[in-house]
Amino acid sequence: MQTMTEAIDYFSKGHPLTRLRSHHAWKARQAMLDKFLDVFQPTARTRVLDLGVTPDTTLPESNHFEQAYPWPQSLTAASIEDVAGLRDRFPSVNFVQIPPGPLPFADRSFDLVFCSAVVEHVGSRTQQQEFVRELLRVANGYFITTPNRWFPLEFHTLLPLIHWLPQAQHQRLLRGLGKTFWAQTDNLNLLDAHTLGSLADGAPGTWHHHLEVVRLMGWPSNLMAWGQRR
Repeated sequence: MQTMTEAIDYFSKGHPLTRLRSHHAWKARQAMLDKFLDVFQPTARTRVLDLGVTPDTTLPESNHFEQAYPWPQSLTAASIEDVAGLRDRFPSVNFVQIPPGPLPFADRSFDLVFCSAVVEHVGSRTQQQEFVRELLRVANGYFITTPNRWFPLEFHTLLPLIHWLPQAQHQRLLRGLGKTFWAQTDNLNLLDAHTLGSLADGAPGTWHHHLEVVRLMGWPSNLMAWGQRR
């Protein structure tokens, strides 16, 4: 299992489709940020946690939220990876390295938590549900994004269609192709709209939950789930 000090290649760098994927990823992340801003109407005083920043600086879409969020001085960016190198690039942002597991923040430490393309990397469905409940614990509003399992191209491996197979068969094929990292549930556990929408079920408190998609060529490529305490 990956340690929190190792750089994780979530992006299949060097793949022939990397540039095309990056082009879509930038547009999708801008659409997600626009939705986040429209839904929550944050201000310069809104305390926001961005959970899951990456130390990568080679891809244009990496840490899009930090690049484009209007009030970086109110933003805390957290990761299990070492992101100290981002401080020079985003000097107004408070960067924090955290251990895997429960979040080291008190209840309702933030007004909002933004979490893009992380939930598919935290393990089993039970672990994903625990992860989402932690997001809801530390903030009064949440915004989660993840790739849609039913999009024909899997964005991490950049392989088509085989991720539509049952997970055990998908993982067996990935191992056969030498992609053992992605064949582990701890590293990749894709979600569809129903699964993502169900992760917040039963969380403490009373919430309004919503789900929407981002489309690529008319096909839902990414999922967005958000909610706010009543």
